[in-house]
Amino acid sequence: MMTWLFSALLLFFTSSVGAIELPGIPEFIDEMVIEHQFERDELEQVFQHVQHRPAVINLISAPATIKPWPQYRAAFTNNKHINDGLKFWENHINVLQRAEKEYGVPQEMIVAIIGVETNYGRNTGKFNILDTLTTLAFDYPRRADFFRNELKEYLLLAREQKFGPFKMYGSYAGALGIPQFMPSSYRKHAVDFNNDGETNLFNDPEDAIGSVANYFKQYGWQSGEPVAVRVKLNKKAELNVKETHSVATWAEMGIIPVAQTADLKSAWLLDFTVSDGKEFWLAFKNFQVIMLYNNNIFYAMSVYQLADALRNARTLN
Repeated sequence: MMTWLFSALLLFFTSSVGAIELPGIPEFIDEMVIEHQFERDELEQVFQHVQHRPAVINLISAPATIKPWPQYRAAFTNNKHINDGLKFWENHINVLQRAEKEYGVPQEMIVAIIGVETNYGRNTGKFNILDTLTTLAFDYPRRADFFRNELKEYLLLAREQKFGPFKMYGSYAGALGIPQFMPSSYRKHAVDFNNDGETNLFNDPEDAIGSVANYFKQYGWQSGEPVAVRVKLNKKAELNVKETHSVATWAEMGIIPVAQTADLKSAWLLDFTVSDGKEFWLAFKNFQVIMLYNNNIFYAMSVYQLADALRNARTLN
């Protein structure tokens, strides 16, 4: 009987530099055979066709170039990005409403995540995922364990979804689809939101919308609570960005929200350098949830501010 993996290989033809020779791959195949019941000869054929991709190591190893905050923010909150987001919102309004109702995550936040990650599904990545994850798993020691696990998760995902392992393309770190989930997140958090029998984050916006909302809920999104609030500092303000306090305690320390905000018990102070000095914010639990998607303060604030801009623009329209 022809297995899923063998039939997928028949559709794939390429020359290869033989990534099967990278140290660690035979042991990985052993693990997949013993623990997950893959066919050894088929996995060996797969890895004989994998291309070693030094370019992804160069990209992931490159020192991060940190843009100034105004420049970073402008890449996601410019008029075109907002207008494209409004179109995406309008095109999927019923799905977004259902996701918000089911998971408690605001529609604009779901749209903003997809907008920042892939420009609303337009740019999902150009790197072959199997090549990428294999290269990083066995030729990037710094994070070998992480990428080895993601390679395992990807092969399991491909088997579950019945797609050829060479078929999918994504980011140079192995992220997949419209919401850029890593394979482990795909298997754990993706949902079949349109009930068509498939969980498809590659080209199904409905599943992507539901999956982003589910991801946020699973990681503790607090429905109805704020993400962050701008604050002003009085002359006696005490600044300690490493401390966490309630909103009321921050106010007693001279750090006062510019908008009415519930006295949430856990808030921490953020500062951003802007053209005329410093801009200060209090961030809450929901800000931390965004950072679980991407552990970068600029990223999380850009998502929040794009969501805020989308909501305001849609209200005006």
